[in-house]
Amino acid sequence: MLKITNVKTILTAPGGIDLVVVKVETNHDGLYGLGCATFTQRIFAVAAAINDYIKPFLLGKDPRRIEDLWQSAIVSGYWRNGPVINNAVSAMDMALWDIKGKMANMPVYELLGGKCRDGIPLYRHCDGGDAIAAEDNIRAAIEEGYQYVRCQMGMYGGAGTEDLKLINTHYDKAKNIHPKRSPRNKTSGIYFDPDAYARSIPKFFEHLRNKIGFDVEFIHDIHERVQPISALQMAKSLEEYRLFYLEDPVAPENVDFLNIMRQQTSTPIAMGELFVHLAEYKQLITQHLIDFIRCHISMIGGITPAKKLAALCELHGVRTAWHGPGDISPVGVVANMHIDLSISNFGIQEYTPMNDELREVFSGCPAIEQGYAYLNVKPGLGIDIDEQKAKKFPVAGGLPSWTNARTPDGTAARP
Repeated sequence: MLKITNVKTILTAPGGIDLVVVKVETNHDGLYGLGCATFTQRIFAVAAAINDYIKPFLLGKDPRRIEDLWQSAIVSGYWRNGPVINNAVSAMDMALWDIKGKMANMPVYELLGGKCRDGIPLYRHCDGGDAIAAEDNIRAAIEEGYQYVRCQMGMYGGAGTEDLKLINTHYDKAKNIHPKRSPRNKTSGIYFDPDAYARSIPKFFEHLRNKIGFDVEFIHDIHERVQPISALQMAKSLEEYRLFYLEDPVAPENVDFLNIMRQQTSTPIAMGELFVHLAEYKQLITQHLIDFIRCHISMIGGITPAKKLAALCELHGVRTAWHGPGDISPVGVVANMHIDLSISNFGIQEYTPMNDELREVFSGCPAIEQGYAYLNVKPGLGIDIDEQKAKKFPVAGGLPSWTNARTPDGTAARP
């Protein structure tokens, strides 16, 4: 009888970002699966959830029962969902799909229904300290073959640096704006002016369209960093620049405002990066309030729930745009792409280039050609990890500064 004999948690940071990968081993010689459980900001909490709860839950069970194991694991703690437990369950789920594919001698995308496309269109981050720098980065990406780019000035949602200088809010480099910080605020870190940011973006895209034209698709991420009314004003002012989509215009607690946005703007909306429960997406999808689903697959529990979410989106004309930042392991990257290949309502895939160290530790990473990703045809997820090489890149486990931004008066701002 096939059964799970061991669950190993591997912490590594070959790309300079803390990653969590799980290896599920079986009693069949050489048969194991890999899964991604990367929640960078809380890696040790996820590791503890895997080692203390998911591992004892899995030992001795049949790895072929993916649906049953997912359903029972997600309720095994009674209170279900949340980024820590979902990432732990995700690692299990991806590893089980990897095992299933290896047993069937097929790539996972074949088990999910087979290919719907040959290559996976990607979008790259082409950010810059000002509009001219962003323009230069966009042109470089176009030279590499990319036709979809995310355009930002500065950090997520806009601008901010450690020395408190707000990044340019106009394409004219001479017009730097410095937030008038509260003189009694001695807190160090990143500062952000939501109003200056919101005013800067229409001029930013005016510059980009005037210089680059309309033959490349632009994406912009608000990252929930402004009030809902400011997001609506931005969406309306950006209509003439025809974005591919405007991402996360409101915070999760303000999603009801999307009803108002939908009635007043034709700018396509992407939402859901911070969601951790499938029910959070349901109303937005079924009421046609969004155009793209932004989803970090390990945060909702892996391939099994993501495939179901994609099917719900298909029925309502919503396309996928899975989250693909640097804080996702190559195992998570290829899991995204196996779903991308097998669904008809694929929209776009975010992609963060992998350095040589990542590709050295993780063999079988996707090939990138002219703005498209191509998976190999190996059974399972088609990716492996060199555990000895992974040990050369220890994790830091610290708190990222970008999640602790503040407004000029010292108020904590959304990251």
